[in-house]
Amino acid sequence: MISVLLAAVAALGYGVSDFFGGVASRRVTALRIVVVSYPMSVVLVLVALPFVGGHPDAASVVWGLAAGVANGVAVWWFYAALANGPMAVVSPLTAVLVAGIPVLCGLVIGERPGALAFAGIAFALVAVLLVSRESPDDVTEEITGGRELRFTRKVALLTVGSGVAYGFAFVFLHATHSGSGLWPLLFQRVAATAVVWVSALTVGEFKTLHGEPLRLAAYISVLDVVSNAALLYAFHGSLLSLVSVIGSLYPAATVLLAMVLLGERVGRLQQVGMVLALAAVAFIAVN
Repeated sequence: MISVLLAAVAALGYGVSDFFGGVASRRVTALRIVVVSYPMSVVLVLVALPFVGGHPDAASVVWGLAAGVANGVAVWWFYAALANGPMAVVSPLTAVLVAGIPVLCGLVIGERPGALAFAGIAFALVAVLLVSRESPDDVTEEITGGRELRFTRKVALLTVGSGVAYGFAFVFLHATHSGSGLWPLLFQRVAATAVVWVSALTVGEFKTLHGEPLRLAAYISVLDVVSNAALLYAFHGSLLSLVSVIGSLYPAATVLLAMVLLGERVGRLQQVGMVLALAAVAFIAVN
């Protein structure tokens, strides 16, 4: 039950972080936000380390670095896919892969959740797909605004690659040792920062932030650390397949905040998805 709660906290944190990122990206590009927020998260983890138990072992360090590389590559490819393809296709496909890859890996390594947990996993996968979909009005606005973007082979490869990389970032975090504390998270954030900086330099987006975008980047860094720490400890206490699928429900929090704070319209399918997300968490919690 504690692991389910921690995974839910992680999903909430990821969702709020994405909301802040979406607000900030209306002023500057999303890549410029993470270029600043990622190194901030490294500093925050360094500050937290003395207050948290645990010792770094070689395997956990390697898995943490691998998770960071996967996370950084996923962010790079995801933003590239959004820049060249329709969000209405890119976003839900990525989200389903983020949820599905760890579930498949969990089953391959021998995890066998109970019947209710399997139902919760199924509900969660459908929920992620529905909640991540754009409303028809958003798609129309994207097309009529001069951004008629196609789901080309390049965009498809970037989308699938991003989803798979995100999914394996979860798998790698799960592989870390429970006695390592936050050390895997430190190496994850360092590696992710390095990858994001390389990607930003490659596309000419390595620039400083000021004003509101900088404040939002600071908020995102705090949420990033809290979410990843919660997910890390959840992984250490439960199955990969169960924790990861709850953690992947973060789009529900983003959509809910956009609806409440920005007055954005939420489609009926997205509403159904949020109900299924709640049902998924409940089913997995009582398993």
